[in-house]
Amino acid sequence: MSDKPNVGDAFPDIAMETPDGSTVKPSDFAGKPLVVFFYPKDDTPGCTTENIDFTQLKPEFEKAGVALLGVSKDPPAKHAKFIAKHDLAVPLASDAAESGLSDALGIWTEKQNYGRTYMGMVRTTYLLDAAGKIAKVWDKVKVKGHAQAVLEAAREL
Repeated sequence: MSDKPNVGDAFPDIAMETPDGSTVKPSDFAGKPLVVFFYPKDDTPGCTTENIDFTQLKPEFEKAGVALLGVSKDPPAKHAKFIAKHDLAVPLASDAAESGLSDALGIWTEKQNYGRTYMGMVRTTYLLDAAGKIAKVWDKVKVKGHAQAVLEAAREL
């Protein structure tokens, strides 16, 4: 397992699949800051709230010149349903590949719930500067107020 990258490090540039069948990778946003938020699962309460919060603030991120990208291990077709169901405006990507971006970041990891051990996504957000370097990391994110906190940090870049 790799060490987690830190503030100032280059963000891994690993391609992921989008709901329309194309691919996206962090370098596609080069030249502008990017928020990449990783969440465990489409259409679960916390993840839905987080995606709706980022969608509602998307115009503010755009005003600040900051792009958004939501990432989970869910397949592209599930992302498409999730986007349609909740009218989400934030682009989503599927990091389902073995040795994908969340693996490279060390946030796809063993978790425990009710005594059961399983692999899962640690809710984590990265703010990248225009050069693709990590400017800030939010680890083990609590959803309430998170998108607003990320927006405030993004405005300071």
